[in-house]
Amino acid sequence: MPFRALIDACWKEKYTAARFTRDLIAGITVGIIAIPLAMALAIGSGVAPQYGLYTAAVAGIVIALTGGSRFSVSGPTAAFVVILYPVSQQFGLAGLLVATLMSGVFLILMGLARFGRLIEYIPVSVTLGFTSGIGITIGTMQIKDFLGLQMAHVPEHYLQKVGALFMALPTINVGDAAIGIVTLGILVFWPRLGIRLPGHLPALLAGCAVMGIVNLLGGHVATIGSQFHYVLADGSQGNGIPQLLPQLVLPWDLPDSEFTLTWDSIRTLLPAAFSMAMLGAIESLLCAVVLDGMTGT
Repeated sequence: MPFRALIDACWKEKYTAARFTRDLIAGITVGIIAIPLAMALAIGSGVAPQYGLYTAAVAGIVIALTGGSRFSVSGPTAAFVVILYPVSQQFGLAGLLVATLMSGVFLILMGLARFGRLIEYIPVSVTLGFTSGIGITIGTMQIKDFLGLQMAHVPEHYLQKVGALFMALPTINVGDAAIGIVTLGILVFWPRLGIRLPGHLPALLAGCAVMGIVNLLGGHVATIGSQFHYVLADGSQGNGIPQLLPQLVLPWDLPDSEFTLTWDSIRTLLPAAFSMAMLGAIESLLCAVVLDGMTGT
């Protein structure tokens, strides 16, 4: 059905060269924005940044070929960071991928059981509280890197984490803080200028410019290359992001993986997988409800 819908849309609505040009420009813009976003969400989820790039590329292709909605777009969402981070810290990348596959099975079962009908009974206050709590939690998690704080250990409990961040304020890195403040400021105030260009692009350019100024002044700025390293299947290592295509290897076969795929590990991941499925279902259904109201479908 998605392929047929795509063909019908192209022929019935006369998919012209002008429309293709607009879609091409939009695709390039979204692609540029998706690069730092995907890496940021991967880092926030507790895995290396290259996995965010791989996921964004593969998911974009799969969703474009299999998605059936013309009024919505699909992509990574920061709401999952709160659930994914504890899983990756405890089970590593392999455990995170297994939990993701399990959540997909749960979503299929929910669809067969017509779970979508239950969205009508979820109070708006619950949804607002849920999303607000996620936003506050994610914002707190980013303070360390936003200000360049030096912390040997970040507590898992929220209140303990806030206390540790407060105690680490004297270690603030002025360069990192300047880049973060300038980038965030542009993202917040750019829409008020009424310019059609998305604020993400100027924010990226401004952040790079501030980093160059900090380096010229002799300051130090944390980068992907200085903060992350990778280990390939053959045991070779390096800093930053691998300069080659993704390797087709099972994650638990990587040299740095400590995860073992057993029935016990699957049972341990069940609660996390169910939480991921519930969050994905609720977010998707809420978006569908909003789109129905906007499009009259």
